[in-house]
Amino acid sequence: MSTSTIDKERKSRKTRIEKDDKGNNSHRKRGKSSKKKSNSNIISNIFTFLFSVGTIGIIMVVFLLYGPYSGFRNWLVTTAMTTMTHQYLATWFYDDDVIKYVMDNNKVIETGETTNVDEIVIGGNTSTTTYKNEYEKAILERDPDNNDYKIIEINEKDFDGYLVAVYDPSRIKTVATENIGKSGQYLTKMAKKNDALIAINGGGFDDPNFNSTGGSPLGVTMVDGKFITQKSYGGSGGIIGFTEDNKLVLCKSSTAEAKKQGIRDCVTFGPFLIVNGKASGVLGNGGWGDAPRTAIAQRQDGIVLFLVLNGRTVSKKGADMDDLIKILQKYDAYNAANLDGGTSSVLVVGDTIVNDPIDSTGAHKTRPIATGFILTKDDSDDSDHTIVAEKLGE
Repeated sequence: MSTSTIDKERKSRKTRIEKDDKGNNSHRKRGKSSKKKSNSNIISNIFTFLFSVGTIGIIMVVFLLYGPYSGFRNWLVTTAMTTMTHQYLATWFYDDDVIKYVMDNNKVIETGETTNVDEIVIGGNTSTTTYKNEYEKAILERDPDNNDYKIIEINEKDFDGYLVAVYDPSRIKTVATENIGKSGQYLTKMAKKNDALIAINGGGFDDPNFNSTGGSPLGVTMVDGKFITQKSYGGSGGIIGFTEDNKLVLCKSSTAEAKKQGIRDCVTFGPFLIVNGKASGVLGNGGWGDAPRTAIAQRQDGIVLFLVLNGRTVSKKGADMDDLIKILQKYDAYNAANLDGGTSSVLVVGDTIVNDPIDSTGAHKTRPIATGFILTKDDSDDSDHTIVAEKLGE
């Protein structure tokens, strides 16, 4: 083969190699470009999805806040305005006129009556063995190992908790923080100090700037016949207390009224839910929203009812005033009043909290409070209430 022919073949191979390299480079460039476009499309799609979700969320929130359906607005305003520490959740979105309108259309209309103690006959229904319904049976059929009280579990769609039937109203007393005017105490501490079998939280307390320590009870407070506080009270409800005859009285909040009614132990709060067998009227959700609740009541036979309900969870939002009335009516409450609720709602058995208090941040804890009601021990009592508390806490 001649030299010229060899040179021509070398040039031809070189040309083919260069063409192949150019082709490969071209493919690599197109591949890189395709990957860039693909990544760009993914980012664009993610951004579009997030933007769409955010837009839909904003539209839904605006619809709930300002749309034609008033349920959410009523719930938000009434719940925020009664939690005290989180009223801004209402004032952020609504002006004073809207808030006033909502509160005026969601409230409790009390009967205006004062308890007629002559209609309460203590021990008047204790010997029956025939029950008109399951609720009466639950109250009157006592636990064989516990003659002091009976705890009945409550479980509804929006709340759960406990109803306690207390059989001897003479052993129900008011307790108050040792640091009146300064700071509250945890109910467990008050219960332990007074050697209580059962304890529930009591009346409200002054909360200036929404940072109170729970040391200043509202209105009139009496412990064992002695006035602890004697303040004026302009809220709904009033005095919630027991007379020397061990009858629950609901009346106007004043020192003179407490003396007139012969009250020995009392707190101040409200609203009154049932007076002389007549239920208060409830407009909308009652103006108190949905939250953990505590109530106290007495049947005509003298049996006292402590009601403590849980709330503030995803599945259990809590109870409103109408819920309290309906539950207490089922168990034949003749006089009943709402006590302080929210984070203050606590049921203590022995020295153990058996309900699930949740504060406004979602933490599972209670707070120091000003007052409570307790069931004192009977000297002859030998029931093991520690077992009761452990069983309920399972």
